[in-house]
Amino acid sequence: MFAVYAARIDRDQPLAGLESGERPAPEPRPGWSTVTVKAASLNHHDLWSLRGVGLAEDKLPMILGCDAAGVDEDGNEVVLHSVIGQSGHGVGPREPRSILTERYQGTFAERVAVPTWNVLPKPKELSFEEAACLPTAWLTAYRMLFTNAGVRPGDSVLVQGAGGGVATAAIVLGKAAGLRVFATSRDEAKRKRALELGAVEAVETGARLPQRVDAVIETVGAATWSHSVKSLRPGGTLVISGATSGDRPSHAELTRIFFLELKVVGSTMGTKDELEDLLSFCAATGVRPVIDEVLPMDRAREGFERMDSGGQFGKIVLTNP
Repeated sequence: MFAVYAARIDRDQPLAGLESGERPAPEPRPGWSTVTVKAASLNHHDLWSLRGVGLAEDKLPMILGCDAAGVDEDGNEVVLHSVIGQSGHGVGPREPRSILTERYQGTFAERVAVPTWNVLPKPKELSFEEAACLPTAWLTAYRMLFTNAGVRPGDSVLVQGAGGGVATAAIVLGKAAGLRVFATSRDEAKRKRALELGAVEAVETGARLPQRVDAVIETVGAATWSHSVKSLRPGGTLVISGATSGDRPSHAELTRIFFLELKVVGSTMGTKDELEDLLSFCAATGVRPVIDEVLPMDRAREGFERMDSGGQFGKIVLTNP
């Protein structure tokens, strides 16, 4: 079957290890289901995999892709939850939690196999392309906002780095949930887009906000860390799920953190139950993922190049006929 995969690890030039072509189709396995992939979306996790983060050399070649929507063996339209191992379903009960392509072949292919427990019904209200955007970036944003930040309607939230998949999701979900959302970006066009999606104000990265916020959604890391901490009200919560600009900020702001009794919470992906809630939320409210571009699977490299350059706003989706 046709697939897009990591053939080599290159920490400096990740796209040098990206290849596409024929790979073995998944074989039947007890407790697992094979899904015909209709749509799959890119995540920064795919670029990190090409750099060897979370992906060992002995796992190569590895078909990339964590997110997908498609059709199972019984003809049902489904969405995949890409966290494998946390439940013991379909894998050894002691297997640690991992994201799909850290151990198992991924979704950038004609077919993918996952534990049957990881297969959820796709709401009829969502297209395959829309549903394929939800299991990683949108689920991460959902958990950051509603589980780990614990915000409620009327609260205020700062979203750093408008344009990325998680940040875009946080703006849309926050607006739909009645939050007062602020956003930052270095790019004027992305700030304008954030306003169109529901942010009450979008400012230059590092600019002072008109008020301190209840929570910050942080995926950028070192470049925005100090600003994130300084933007919180006393007792506020900073939730971090990524560090695309690096994980060593020049100013940790420890004094401010303890003096203002701020909370710093790490967040990774989300549970199957949270994905079910997210799917229901989108189906019921009309909230839809922001899609930057849809490409056929055989043009995956173009999508990777766009994501690597930081030029996208929202999700890049790959489709099979």
